[in-house]
Amino acid sequence: MRFLIAACILLLPLLMGGPTRVLHSAVDSLQGIDVSHHQKRINWDTVAVKANVDFAFVKATEGSDYTDSLFCHNWESLRQAGMRRGAYHFFRSYGCGDIQARHFLSTVALEPGDVVPVLDVETTDGMSDEVIVQEVGAWLRTVEECLRVRPIIYTNQFFYDRHLAGHFDRYPLWVARYSGIQPILRDGRNWHIWQYSNTGQVPGIEKPVDLNMFMGTTYMFNQYCWYPEGVGVTP
Repeated sequence: MRFLIAACILLLPLLMGGPTRVLHSAVDSLQGIDVSHHQKRINWDTVAVKANVDFAFVKATEGSDYTDSLFCHNWESLRQAGMRRGAYHFFRSYGCGDIQARHFLSTVALEPGDVVPVLDVETTDGMSDEVIVQEVGAWLRTVEECLRVRPIIYTNQFFYDRHLAGHFDRYPLWVARYSGIQPILRDGRNWHIWQYSNTGQVPGIEKPVDLNMFMGTTYMFNQYCWYPEGVGVTP
């Protein structure tokens, strides 16, 4: 019933013909965005004051050696604005997972309360499912062993159903589906964060932005955050 109510609320802007906005549902939920250099330079002070945003993910790294050109600006500006922040790595399936993980870990300095690392897996790069699963596993294990928390896996519903279903059930799942209907995964897994739009308009951000919903309270969301004492994530 909670998901039905949330889905109806999310569909209202589409039915009314209005612009896509960051939405708050009638049930307990937190709203978030995720950005990269594609959103250009963001005024995070404006976002913090004028947008209904509870958390923000920023792209940090990609592959074994690429760092997003605006990561440092976004990461530090989020801290100064007092916003809950998280960083993600865009996975290249042709690369070694442990090397990519070390690149991410050497780039992102987490502070207490930051969201646990996110692995963005959404392209095969022409590799087989066996290779993808092997190298994704290597990335996840490397980060988990270093930080003592389970990273979050981000992907879209189609990619998950086709390439990842049946694997990595221990890790929290963030799923993209823009149909206005909550993700329903082939293997019946529950998701933890839903990316429900990629055309959001947020004050302080010039370009369209991805919008996300966490179905739960701030207390529940804290289980997906990193603390130096090594408290793990409980999906």
